[in-house]
Amino acid sequence: MGILEQIADIKYEMSRTQKNKATEYHLGRLKARIAQLEAKLIEEASRSSGNNQNSFEVSKLGQARVALVGFPSTGKSSLLCTLTGTKNSEIAAYEFTTLTCIPGQISINGASIQLLDLPGIICGAADGKGKGKQVIATARTADVIIIMLDALRAEEERIYLERELFKMGVRLNQKPVDITVKRVKSGGVKVNFTCDQSHLDDQTVRAVMQEFDVHNCEVTVRENATVDQLIDSLSSNRVYIPAIYAVNKIDITTIESVNWFAENGYVPISVEKGYGLDYLKQQMWEKLAIVRIYTKKRAERPDLSEAIYLKQGDTIATVCKQIHKDMINDFGYAEVWGKSAKTPRQRVGIFHQIADGDVIQIFTK
Repeated sequence: MGILEQIADIKYEMSRTQKNKATEYHLGRLKARIAQLEAKLIEEASRSSGNNQNSFEVSKLGQARVALVGFPSTGKSSLLCTLTGTKNSEIAAYEFTTLTCIPGQISINGASIQLLDLPGIICGAADGKGKGKQVIATARTADVIIIMLDALRAEEERIYLERELFKMGVRLNQKPVDITVKRVKSGGVKVNFTCDQSHLDDQTVRAVMQEFDVHNCEVTVRENATVDQLIDSLSSNRVYIPAIYAVNKIDITTIESVNWFAENGYVPISVEKGYGLDYLKQQMWEKLAIVRIYTKKRAERPDLSEAIYLKQGDTIATVCKQIHKDMINDFGYAEVWGKSAKTPRQRVGIFHQIADGDVIQIFTK
């Protein structure tokens, strides 16, 4: 029996199982089995993505990568051409115009962002339909995913796309829950909840750990988590990617619909008319969380002509690694001007977190 057939059988069993406190243990084990099988599908897709014949992968360029994901004919190719000037992405009024991954480059606030136009995916993509697994495997490498939706069926498309991405281990606009698993040599599975739980109990956690073949460990759950989130924390193939939901073709819908989209977390755009594209780029910048810092030498003005691009949460240590691989070993201290400094020219250590626009001077030993 193939992987998809096994998953279908387990889902059928789940559908026949009444959901209540008494069945949480059993349902937890079934969900864990599905996760294990889906992990094999993701592994297969990654291997296929590495095959030159089937791969949609391209070399990563610039400071970040944004992938365009959506159904056929939602305007992905048009958006790529409009934002980047790329002419390789074919545009037509029929489906499946794009058959491979087309890259382009866009500059936002001086940072070079790679934009990927991926072939349109269809329902069942995560199960391999329309080379969907390879498409999603490439999308997993992005720093941000733009979900392209048609204004006339945006809600329906969003549900389908989120489901296909979820099955391939992509978690959109989520963060990993605070769960730690410490393996020990003996003693079984010990569970420690540091807050009240709405979905998990000791028995369910032990059932999931058993399916993952972890029989001796200490599990600490520091958030109100679901069974799915527990399984995600145990799975090494989950990726957590910020997403933007761009609703295209708003020029053919009503003002009321556009206002509804804007009020409910979507980014309404019209690629053909050029509506909303500046706001879309602003959203891309915010989701990418890129930090620009500038360096200066002793007794000289900072060089504002060339920024070093990093991520929010990066530290002085990251700056050192960017400048030279050996600098971190010779680091003495740094002086910082900008948002992250409490005072101008604040003296900081290697673990000081930087902020966008900071000016940094590094002193070696």
